[in-house]
Amino acid sequence: MKTFLIKTLANAAALAVAVWLIPDVGLTGHDNADKAVTLLLVALIFGVVNFIVKPLVQLLSLPLLVLTLGLFTLVINALMLMLTSWIADKADLSFHVDGFWTAVLGGLVISIVSWATSMALDRD
Repeated sequence: MKTFLIKTLANAAALAVAVWLIPDVGLTGHDNADKAVTLLLVALIFGVVNFIVKPLVQLLSLPLLVLTLGLFTLVINALMLMLTSWIADKADLSFHVDGFWTAVLGGLVISIVSWATSMALDRD
């Protein structure tokens, strides 16, 4: 349970940084509390997508991952971010990623920030 909470908080922080840095990654809300709740819900969706869908996509794209020496992971991360945006839209959450290349940049930012935040938060 502790690991799940740490990963969710790390994803929320990473998504917040991506929203702050990248103009085409949007999060709207009436006030800061509304934005924080939306960010946590989107982080939960992102965590579920990365837990369930991402391993299947990685397994199916294993030849491409080997051929590109792992660089295809950037495309997979972008697709997971776009899927999260689509699910958030269907759930009436105000999170949106506009375009594939924005998702690639967002996926890169989220990966770096999430890794760094997880390392900082997971100190036993």
